[in-house]
Amino acid sequence: MINAIPDDRSPERRARDESLAAEPPMPPPKVPPDARPEPVEALLAKHSRHPMAVEGVVENGLVRPLDPTVKLPERSRVIIVASGEK
Repeated sequence: MINAIPDDRSPERRARDESLAAEPPMPPPKVPPDARPEPVEALLAKHSRHPMAVEGVVENGLVRPLDPTVKLPERSRVIIVASGEK
């Protein structure tokens, strides 16, 4: 059974969302014919920051890793994935 969620967007936001959805999709990027495919890890290795996944909790807006040995750099960007468990 699907539960309907009320649309509480403003009329301006709804119009902007509809105009974005109506735009044609972007074309695929132009790649030279002799380009070799590379794994995404090769792209990530070029950057000094590496993504990592750690288990943690959010308390009062602060992210706290459950593993005390994990140290996140100050001002780290964090993606929060919530679980349905309580």
